[in-house]
Amino acid sequence: MTKQLKRSYFSLLVPAVLALALLAGIKSFNLLPHTPTYPSGSLFFLAPFVFVLAVIFAVGLPVFLRSLFAHRMREQSTVAESDWLKFERTLIRISLVTPYLIVPAYLFEFPRFYFSGTTLMALYAVYYFYPSRKRIQFERRMFRVG
Repeated sequence: MTKQLKRSYFSLLVPAVLALALLAGIKSFNLLPHTPTYPSGSLFFLAPFVFVLAVIFAVGLPVFLRSLFAHRMREQSTVAESDWLKFERTLIRISLVTPYLIVPAYLFEFPRFYFSGTTLMALYAVYYFYPSRKRIQFERRMFRVG
């Protein structure tokens, strides 16, 4: 089960890391056509919007989904492993949207506050939702997976 969750985790994380590395390489060799930077017109609202999305996907939605799952399973003495595994995969999918949000922040050169906040949210999501053996055992005990 840990292997399945790790496979899902890395299959979502690796493309985000590769996209960011590719963008950094393209930007460092000045191969990117001129992209508008943050203060211009329609980008004025983009940085706060991306930052808020990062917070929603890293913290807000996972907390909401966890409480929704706990509420749904509150009357059951045990939770089916298939239901719990589906829940964990959903959490991983939702939270690993956040690393993809670094790409527009880096591409459009957001102000340091928004770029740093988006990066910190992505690092939090990547760290917290990593399916380690210890975390999986804790979650299985907490939800009484049988």
